[in-house]
Amino acid sequence: MSDDTQGTEQVTAFDYIGGQPVIDAIVDEFYRRMDTLPEAKDIRAMHTTDLSHINSVLKKYLAEWLGGPKNYSAERGHPMLRARHLPFPIGIADRDAWLLCMNGALDAHIAAGPVRENIRDAITKLADWMRNRKDEPPPGG
Repeated sequence: MSDDTQGTEQVTAFDYIGGQPVIDAIVDEFYRRMDTLPEAKDIRAMHTTDLSHINSVLKKYLAEWLGGPKNYSAERGHPMLRARHLPFPIGIADRDAWLLCMNGALDAHIAAGPVRENIRDAITKLADWMRNRKDEPPPGG
């Protein structure tokens, strides 16, 4: 009896989009947009002046999240993204500004199509989950 799954490999989104070089370009573009877009000034103010450390962290996280190397977890453990963001009051406008930067970066470096749309949909859900302002409707609400 033959195994039809033998020799087949599942291609991850990480591999499909071009691996770490594309992740690096997306993250660099994301932070460039955060630094330059007027709509992003409030979320930029939540970060330190030097973005090099968080840039590196996001590259590792995004790579792992899309099915690439597990360097983020190896160095930092479970992402616990919501808990890590609780010290920052993140509202709807902040989510939207973050998404403006990230979606622009994705559009600049990933070809239009189902993979990019799937990533955008997942990123949108993730960004909404980070919202934590008590004076606004809860995430998903």
